[in-house]
Amino acid sequence: MSTARVCEVIKTLDLGGAEVLLVERLRRARRAGVEYTVVFMQAATDELSDALLSAGVNVVDLRGCPPWLRYARLVGAVRRLAPDVINVHSPSPAAALRPFVRLMRPRPLLISTVHQECYNSLAILLNRPTRRLDDLVVAVSQQVARSRSVRGARRVRTHVHGIDVGKQRHWAGQADQVRQEFGIPQDAFVLACVANLRPIKNHQLLIEAASLVLARRPDALFVLAGDGPLREQVLAEIDRRGLRDRIRFLGRVPQAHRLVAASDVLLLSSHSEGLPVVVMEALAAGVPVVSTAVGGIPELIEDNRNGILTAPGSPDALAEGVLRAMRPEVHRVLAAGARADAAKVDVAGTAEWFDELYATMTAEVRGR
Repeated sequence: MSTARVCEVIKTLDLGGAEVLLVERLRRARRAGVEYTVVFMQAATDELSDALLSAGVNVVDLRGCPPWLRYARLVGAVRRLAPDVINVHSPSPAAALRPFVRLMRPRPLLISTVHQECYNSLAILLNRPTRRLDDLVVAVSQQVARSRSVRGARRVRTHVHGIDVGKQRHWAGQADQVRQEFGIPQDAFVLACVANLRPIKNHQLLIEAASLVLARRPDALFVLAGDGPLREQVLAEIDRRGLRDRIRFLGRVPQAHRLVAASDVLLLSSHSEGLPVVVMEALAAGVPVVSTAVGGIPELIEDNRNGILTAPGSPDALAEGVLRAMRPEVHRVLAAGARADAAKVDVAGTAEWFDELYATMTAEVRGR
């Protein structure tokens, strides 16, 4: 039997949600009779590309060519690979590849995996005319499947991706060690936010809510991990409020899933989401989630069972949610609910689902 060739394309291979989901899945994929190649265009570190290589996945790194040439090089790289199936995880590469894939002979089947309910307007504008060229769109949540990011698709399937639950359970058992590594007092009630510093994550709302919480619970410690274009703005706002000692900024943290597992609560203040990896990491570790009720988050977080959902855009509501989650009797219930739902986010099922999907689609390609 000949080897099936699958090409996974993603614009940036940094420590973001879509990127981590892709790497975790490919590390678990069966790969018997399947050759996987990941093509990416940008990355600030080699952490994820090294993880793929160590797992036996081929990697095509386009960072070496000038930015204005990368899309042309992307098309050329995909043509040379001559895959049976292409799965694109970012809107800009998808828009660039679709017309050229139609011209390839034999033509591979094209999948777009959509990870967010709200991409920027330019990305949506570029994708709308070509969306119908996809053979299949995979949405990471039901909310994403209903969003304008998927509008125009001919065929849509929804599948909640997953993470390595066993790894998160291990790090939950090492919480004291991880806290010591980051200089976090063992007796602090830690509310961790692991998110890129971009407008969609709404750190301003988080800081406003944190200031309200700290006025009533000075024992709370907010820990922010991530980086991005709003870094200086976020730091300036924390300093303006005089909260640098109670809102700690760690910057980019390698293996940030460890910090999630070592926290008491995962806190998110986003105004739009797909289905964040950090929410799955929290459930796997038995960590309750306090979050704005956006995107696919309510598909995993049940209010007052494994977390607390609050109205988007309201610092008062987010602060009240945090204060409620900090009450010992409430926190015990929420943590038990999170632990009970860990199996829902196990990546093993996702890897098997995509393996079967690719096998079916490869058979379609070869049966033409």
